[in-house]
Amino acid sequence: MTLTYRPEIDGLRTIAVGAVILYHAQITIFGYQPFNGGFIGVDIFFVISGYLITSIILKELVTTGSFSFKHFYKKRIRRILPALLFVMLLSLAFAWIYLLPSNFIDFSKSILYSLGFSSNFYFWHSGLLYGADSGFFRPFLHTWSLSVEEQYYILFPIVLLIIYKYFRKFLIHTLVLGFVISLVLADWGSRNYPSASFYFLHTRMWELLIGSILAYFEIIKCYKNKIQSLNLILPSLGLILIGHSILFFNDKMLHPSFYTLSPIIGVCLIIWFSNKDEWITKILSTKLFVGIGLISYSLYLWHYPVFAFARILEFTQSSIFNKLLLGIIILILSIVSYYFVELPFRNKKNNFKIMICLILLTFTFLTISNLNIILKNGYKNRLPEILRNISSEQPYVLLKNSDNKSCINEIIEVCKFNNFSNRKIYIIGDSHMASIMYDLKDKIVENQYQFITYVLPGCVFSPGFDIIKIKTKKITTCNNQYFQKLKKTLSKEKNSIFIFGGRFPQYLTNTPFDNLEGGFDRERILRHVKVADYENIQNSFRNEVLEISKNNKIILIYPIPEVGWDVAKKILRDRKIFSQKFDLKEITTSFEVFQNRTNSSFELLNSIEGDDIYRVYPHKLFCDTRIKDRCVTHDDKNFFYFDSHHPSLKGAEMINDLIMKEIKKIELKLN
Repeated sequence: MTLTYRPEIDGLRTIAVGAVILYHAQITIFGYQPFNGGFIGVDIFFVISGYLITSIILKELVTTGSFSFKHFYKKRIRRILPALLFVMLLSLAFAWIYLLPSNFIDFSKSILYSLGFSSNFYFWHSGLLYGADSGFFRPFLHTWSLSVEEQYYILFPIVLLIIYKYFRKFLIHTLVLGFVISLVLADWGSRNYPSASFYFLHTRMWELLIGSILAYFEIIKCYKNKIQSLNLILPSLGLILIGHSILFFNDKMLHPSFYTLSPIIGVCLIIWFSNKDEWITKILSTKLFVGIGLISYSLYLWHYPVFAFARILEFTQSSIFNKLLLGIIILILSIVSYYFVELPFRNKKNNFKIMICLILLTFTFLTISNLNIILKNGYKNRLPEILRNISSEQPYVLLKNSDNKSCINEIIEVCKFNNFSNRKIYIIGDSHMASIMYDLKDKIVENQYQFITYVLPGCVFSPGFDIIKIKTKKITTCNNQYFQKLKKTLSKEKNSIFIFGGRFPQYLTNTPFDNLEGGFDRERILRHVKVADYENIQNSFRNEVLEISKNNKIILIYPIPEVGWDVAKKILRDRKIFSQKFDLKEITTSFEVFQNRTNSSFELLNSIEGDDIYRVYPHKLFCDTRIKDRCVTHDDKNFFYFDSHHPSLKGAEMINDLIMKEIKKIELKLN
């Protein structure tokens, strides 16, 4: 027996997929992202799935007294796999052309885990937090939610059938108990194990089960609200709860948790109280909402790979027009998928054996192809030589502490190496300093020094100030409390060497870098909130460094040139497809732009004077040397810069050679 079609549920799907797409599009209006809570669209899908799947199972049990697993899973296969495999096939072609070897291997692994209905485990195991910037470059991250649903589809019908047959009077009690346990685990897990809580079924099951509970009362109890006033009011309240979540939630909140109840209750109010005479139901049942809802699965499948590849190619970097164009491309691809893939495979008139053979052939091809990509190390030979051995990890996260955790981390404040030495060298600063300290640590330890890092992302040494990331409106750990604790530690030191540096142009100009040649860095603007002591960060940095220099030696690292591009991606983007040749001269930047950008930084660092002040000038390695009036990004075989402002490992080695020369000068002076 089929369910009565409810067009408003397709309308709800439209809200869900629209919210997710707007969230992943990262649309910014006057520096604010209005759809920060759009990730809640996935939770809406979970409730709808729980309601519909349970309704299908219970209706069949009530009307026939039995349940056909074969029929159920045939429908799920027809519904889920064809469109997913189609998206994977086309995405694989783009990955071959545009992904670096390490990223290509990660891409293939994510596809294989998706084919095994377990990509949620893969992304959890890889340590990827949903909403992290790196996740926006992984084309199949969104399949974690499909894996959760597929795991539910496999397990839930079996459990439901057993309970219905042997413990029927306890069915609702079991559903409610499962809902409560899962919700409590979700809230506890989000506080203690946020990544696992986000990705795993046991902390998402309550969202599916609340839909199951609605289906139970509708199918088993034949209960439907008949109070007209509630039917007219509560769907509107439900839409308000959903809308509030999309506009005011953000990816820093605990999720899933008790907070997530708000939009989930909103979805339930619409499902339960909607009726043809109520205006929310009428809106959700319009042709526009229903039409988008019908293609919502294809929209969900296509949007993330399209956005990810666009970001990899920096297609969306500075143009709202490009984002609109991507939206049109996603819509066209989704319509094509729906009419030429989804509908034919779901059409019962088409022979299922032929359909399943096509699915199995595609499944096998994708499995073998992606296994081969992993075994062949991402087919490095398809790329220019310079791109073949790039690590998936940026230099600024490579240095690990004794627990194998990165030393640039907002939780880890300090890493220490060679603790047995009494001769100490400190490095203090932001991710620019983190980029050089992986190689620097080895050089310093080899020279029998203790190496101590105080490095935080986006955090130049400025006691008396809190540094706020404008994009997120959130105070990071880079605040006066951190600086005062650091000052207390540093004030005890004598006869040590302190290396200070950072992305000074970013802090002093508060403007993103633009190389005026098409390379525009979207790094977050930083605002410095005065807490105490100094008038500005220039005075703070200068005076604090001079105070430390009374008992110690200071090495100042002048600005590391910014380039505005991720150089590897630019080579991939600009080269001819399937060609290993590229024009070296195109990947340079203006020395004059660098000078204008760093004027205030040089003024600050030059104003710090004294016999115990030593200076390192990274730009002298890269700018106006090989090519007049230009800053080069690489030679034939080595990157000097990897992304828009961090040096590569080769670039870090070159900078560190200069630092070691200054350390040798200090040693000669002391001797």
